[in-house]
Amino acid sequence: MCGIVGWARPGKADESAQKRLNAMCDTIIHRGPDDRGQFISDGIALGMQRLSIVDITGGHQPMSSEDGQILIVFNGEIFNHSALREAEINRGGSFQSRSDTEVILRLYERFGTSCVDLLNGMFAIAIWDGRHQTLHLLRDRLGVKPLYWRFKDGELVFASEINAILASSPDAGDTVITERLDY
Repeated sequence: MCGIVGWARPGKADESAQKRLNAMCDTIIHRGPDDRGQFISDGIALGMQRLSIVDITGGHQPMSSEDGQILIVFNGEIFNHSALREAEINRGGSFQSRSDTEVILRLYERFGTSCVDLLNGMFAIAIWDGRHQTLHLLRDRLGVKPLYWRFKDGELVFASEINAILASSPDAGDTVITERLDY
């Protein structure tokens, strides 16, 4: 199943960021008990609870581009990832894992957010593009994989489940959680 969480906001990461991200991941541990991955930096936090299915040993997330500027957390399955991988290899690309997550990452590097047009599957994706200081939230066309978000006071918080957003801050329960993010 897996689950993703995180936030983007202007400013420096503070000492509470790790505790906050842990609290969010703890609420979705049932979605992915096999692995937890986290990334925190100024302006961004990404978390992932993973149920290892594809590339059990090589699919740790957040996964980053070779230069470390692009990070991705992903919940779902890309049914055509083998064909997409093969096409990228034929174009001269290389891969470090067998993970469908890495396929999405490579496609994002080549096509930007238009990469979703190539994906056949069910997915919720968060991509942090450090080159442009931009967070992209992408979801499958039918919304099979949930992705909820809240925007308040200049901060965007997202998660696979609403309870993770509620765990993100003491006052989160005072705000209305918006509808599921549509593709």
